[in-house]
Amino acid sequence: MSLESVRAFFAKNAPEIRIIEKSTSTATVAQAAEAHGVEPGRIAKTLSLRVGERSFLVVTRGDARLDNRKIKAAFGGKASMLGAEEVQALTGHPVGGVCPFGLATPLPVYCDISLKAFDEVVPAAGAVHTAVRIAPQRMVELVNAAWVDVCQDPPAVGETGN
Repeated sequence: MSLESVRAFFAKNAPEIRIIEKSTSTATVAQAAEAHGVEPGRIAKTLSLRVGERSFLVVTRGDARLDNRKIKAAFGGKASMLGAEEVQALTGHPVGGVCPFGLATPLPVYCDISLKAFDEVVPAAGAVHTAVRIAPQRMVELVNAAWVDVCQDPPAVGETGN
């Protein structure tokens, strides 16, 4: 059902965007990067978060980590990740296939500015083996997202970030 809702979303809003289906799982950033032949940063991961009673999605580059201080400043409180069952119920997508397209429940969507480093990113498309290739700005426009700065600054070249 989830993949079908994403298909319907693109058929209506962006018929030129093709859903890519892989025979292997692309549920993790590492799996997706390998399957699509891109660096992990180009994988656009969608995080399902809650601050207080408010649930929303944040799309970040695959190798980024949330910065709790920036999240609190942007959203007015400490964020917590939603559990897998709640993610499935709210988005209609399974964990590993969560994306901002074809949502079961209208949710606010935010895209981290870290995505602007790329001309094209690869978010999931509603299933653990599907994705699309899309320009970050086009994704923002399609899902009516807002840009936010909620990730840690990337490590300098040569640093591991650990």
